[in-house]
Amino acid sequence: MTDQPPGPPSGSYPPPPPGGYQPPPGGYQPPPGGYQPPPPLGGGYPPPGPPGVGLQPDSNLVWAILVTLFCCLPLGIVSIVKASQVSGLWMQGRYAEAHQASAAAKKWAIWGAIAGAIVIVVYVVLAAVFGLSMSNTPSN
Repeated sequence: MTDQPPGPPSGSYPPPPPGGYQPPPGGYQPPPGGYQPPPPLGGGYPPPGPPGVGLQPDSNLVWAILVTLFCCLPLGIVSIVKASQVSGLWMQGRYAEAHQASAAAKKWAIWGAIAGAIVIVVYVVLAAVFGLSMSNTPSN
């Protein structure tokens, strides 16, 4: 038994135009430049970077924060300021300046770590020579 599904009810659609399909007045005009396919649907991630520029440089923010906390506060703050500029400059399309800010943040973090290490070494040498220690300070 071959039952076919019922078709559309009669009278619900307008009759086709007489003479078949007629194009709109003026005819078909292709878009300028030819056919442009739609952009591909991605996975939600932006492209790695503009062509010829590469990836966004590392901001070195973690190193800047660690240097600020454990080594040298003034140089660490400068490093944090430079590191925080990297992402904003990159998003503005100022790629060379973003790379310069990244390099500056790294430079200031290295100098802060060196300064902190020098202060620690000087303190240890002075403590050994003069017997200075925080636990041996006389109490009044």
